[in-house]
Amino acid sequence: MTQHYDVIVAGGGSGGVAAAIGASRAGARTLLIERGPCLGGAATLRNVVTYCGLYTRDDKQQAVFGVADEVITALREMGAISEPTRFTAVAAVFDPESVKRVSDELCAQAGVDVLLHTHVLGADREADRVTAVRVADHSGIHEFTAKAFVDATGEADLAHHAGAEVRYGNDGWVQNGTLGVRFGGIPAGAEVTREAIGAAVRAAKKAGAPDLTAESGLIARMPISGDLITYLADEGYDARSAADTTRAEIGARRQAQAYLQVVRSLPGCGGAYIVSTGPEMGTRESRHLVGRYRFTEKEVLQPGPVDDAVAIGAWPIEYHPGPGIPSEWKFIGDPGFYGIPLDVLHSRDTPNLFAAGRTVDGDRGAGASLRAMGTAFATGHAAGVAAAFTAAGGDAGTEAVRAELNRQGARLPE
Repeated sequence: MTQHYDVIVAGGGSGGVAAAIGASRAGARTLLIERGPCLGGAATLRNVVTYCGLYTRDDKQQAVFGVADEVITALREMGAISEPTRFTAVAAVFDPESVKRVSDELCAQAGVDVLLHTHVLGADREADRVTAVRVADHSGIHEFTAKAFVDATGEADLAHHAGAEVRYGNDGWVQNGTLGVRFGGIPAGAEVTREAIGAAVRAAKKAGAPDLTAESGLIARMPISGDLITYLADEGYDARSAADTTRAEIGARRQAQAYLQVVRSLPGCGGAYIVSTGPEMGTRESRHLVGRYRFTEKEVLQPGPVDDAVAIGAWPIEYHPGPGIPSEWKFIGDPGFYGIPLDVLHSRDTPNLFAAGRTVDGDRGAGASLRAMGTAFATGHAAGVAAAFTAAGGDAGTEAVRAELNRQGARLPE
C-alpha cells in the first residue's frame, strides 16, 4: 500500500465512507482509516440501527441523496432496511450486518484504499497545513502523507492531533450518550411499543428496581431478525477519556440487564434475551472542528435559501441534556430541511482539513441536528469532494463542489 495519498479520511462511519467515496470519484487517490473491524461507524459498532436525517418529518420525503441513496438502495435490494417510519421524527431501521457489506462494496467500487484495525496516534503540521498522519496496527506505527484530510472520527481526533482549532461540546454543554441494546426472543405479535415499555419502566422504578435511567426512547423492530432495538441505557461521560468511557460502558451494560427484566415483564416476552449491547456507547457529542462558520439553531429551525448548500440536513434538533432526562425536541420549519454551507465543514485555521459527521461546527442546537447519521452521509460526501479539489490545487469553492456533488448524484436543491 502506498504511503502517500491525495486525500486521507480518518473514521469509517457514515460520514467517513461518504467522504472517501466522494473524494475518490472526484479523482483523488484516497485512503480511509478506521480503528474498528468494519465500516459503518455507529451503524455497525454501536447498535445505532436507525438512519435519521434522510427524510423530512411531515411528508417522509427523501432529502439526502448521493452516497446515502446508494446505501439505502442497496439495503432495500437486500430486504435489509425498513420504509421511512415516523417515530418522533422519520427514520429507517436497518440490519447492521448488511451495512457492513454494502459499505465494503461501495468503497471497493469507488477505488478507495481501506485500512481497518488502524488507530490514529498523531499528525504532523507544517505552517497552517496538515501533512501526515501517524497510525498504529498490530505490526507497529506507520505514517501516511496526503495533500488534504477529512476528520470523520466523531471525536475530531485527527484535528486535535494536527493542532487545528477544536472545542469540546458547546458552551459547557455536552449531550449524554446511550447504549443501544438489542433484544431477541420476542414474539412478532407482542406489544412492545414505546408506551408499553415506558409504563413498565415506571412500574419497575416504583417497585424499587435499580439501574434504570430513561423511561422513554426510540423503540423499533429490526428488519430480517425482528429483534427489538432500544435506546434507553443513558450515561454521561467524557468521550475523550478512556477511563470515563470505560466507567460509562460498564454502567450502561448493567442498565441493559435491568431493562431486560423490564422487557421480560411484558405479556408474551418472558423468553426475551439480549442479542447485543453496543458494543460501544452511542456518543452524541464530543469535540467539534472549529469551522469557518458555525451553523446555528435558528438556521435549523428557520431554513433559508439553499443555493449555497453543499449538504442537506433533515433531522430535527434532538438534544439529550443528561442521563434519564427526556430529550428536547425542536422541529425544522418549511420546507422540512435546511442547507449546510461548505464553511461549516472547513477548518478555520487549517485550509486542507475538513470535517464530516458530528465533528462539524454547529452551536448547541444545530449540533443536535447535524450529528444524525443521515446528515453525516451528506456532510461527508461534501467534505470528501472539497478535500479532493483542495488536493488537486483547483477550485474548491461552493459552486465547484456543488457541481461535482450533483454529478455524483447528490441532487442538491436549488
